[in-house]
Amino acid sequence: MTTVGLHHDWGRAPYLELHALQQRLLDARVAGRIPNTLLTGEHDPVITLGRRTPDEAAYPDGVDVVKVERGGEATYHGPGQLVAYPIVHLTQARRNLHEFQRDLEEIGIRVLADFGIEGVRREGLTGVWVGERKIQSLGIAVRRWVTWHGLALNVDTDLSAFETFNPCGLDGRVMISMATLLGGAPKLADVRDVLLAHAGSILPGGPFVSGPLPDLATAS
Repeated sequence: MTTVGLHHDWGRAPYLELHALQQRLLDARVAGRIPNTLLTGEHDPVITLGRRTPDEAAYPDGVDVVKVERGGEATYHGPGQLVAYPIVHLTQARRNLHEFQRDLEEIGIRVLADFGIEGVRREGLTGVWVGERKIQSLGIAVRRWVTWHGLALNVDTDLSAFETFNPCGLDGRVMISMATLLGGAPKLADVRDVLLAHAGSILPGGPFVSGPLPDLATAS
């Protein structure tokens, strides 16, 4: 099998459509039928609930709410947010999920730096922060050492959507976007290309070459 990874951008699609695609890719990667794969794109508005989400939490009407397998609590996905899902096999030397999460944070930190924004980690918290404001969330799942789910970077996201609940158990007002920090939104495609380059140098299986998905991954 080729040692070069595959990148595919889905554009914008409903969350459940991509969740099903991730599952098919995960099965194929576990079986060794596809190389390490990185998906990128945007979602229609949705709130996803990770495994640590409190049962008593409340959410706004009019937005889909979906329980998922990843770690962490609830978060929001929507237009203007760049989402990346690495479907990658962690090699024997890299079978440490905490380090993998730090890799996802490092990708965000490097992307932000290329746009003149200083992103940092915060002790005891996941994701990437700019000062006291959170700009990138992450949550992962793994099956037979193949990862799925991933990271979400607020490029030009509707931040008011976070204020309708407690994302990641935090006050929703803590969230920030690149557009707010820069005084204008960079093109999502430009941010994606920068993310793709950094992901290729950090994640197993990189670089990731853009192209269509194999038929076996798209078949129902």
